[in-house]
Amino acid sequence: MRLRLDAYQRGRLVVCGQAGIIGAFRSNTFTVSPMIFPEIHEFLGCRTPDAWVQAALADQETLLIDHKNCEFKAASTALSLIAKYHSHVDLINMMSRLAREELVHHEQVMRLMKRRKIELRQLHAGRYASSLRKVVRSHEPVKLVDTLVVGAFIEARSCERFEALVPHLDEELGKFYFGLLKSEARHFQGYLKLAYQYGDAKDVAQVIERVRAAEQELIESPDEEFRFHSGVPATA
Repeated sequence: MRLRLDAYQRGRLVVCGQAGIIGAFRSNTFTVSPMIFPEIHEFLGCRTPDAWVQAALADQETLLIDHKNCEFKAASTALSLIAKYHSHVDLINMMSRLAREELVHHEQVMRLMKRRKIELRQLHAGRYASSLRKVVRSHEPVKLVDTLVVGAFIEARSCERFEALVPHLDEELGKFYFGLLKSEARHFQGYLKLAYQYGDAKDVAQVIERVRAAEQELIESPDEEFRFHSGVPATA
């Protein structure tokens, strides 16, 4: 199934409201319906492989450290877009809000790590984001459009991975990740809406298909390193 592109162009992407999300949480048990964010599942080319979920559960220290790094990078990306596209008012407004929210998430992950006595350590980036950036065209205005589409995929995958992890986590981490679902879905929506605002609809649709194929390959192919957005563990 492919998404109805007119829904994105008009900014009518439907995501579950907070009441609906909390309604899926019961006591110490997390039940996340696979259709909480149907638009995101349709947008992505594949689901997270179970082998990645098992690797994440087995190495939650690396998961949290890389998650912290991802939140910081997301804020940095938003700020860099503000600096580069200083005449794009709607982009500036959205990215300013997004950067603040991502930094709050960064701080929240750090506090959670402290409670779990997880020490900060250097962890170099995986292949995911840098590989997706290779599909971005080098000339404007399509460079911006491609960058926004890549951002939409990163946010969509983040949401999907939180959703995949939540049912298997302890109460504290599960509740925290559960609470991030709505914001990641909203960021996905914002990136995609801006892509259609600043780009030609037909071209954006083609970019989505191109990035979707590249993203799916990264998620489903063997990966030597475990990271939040890594592929199938090579040892699986």
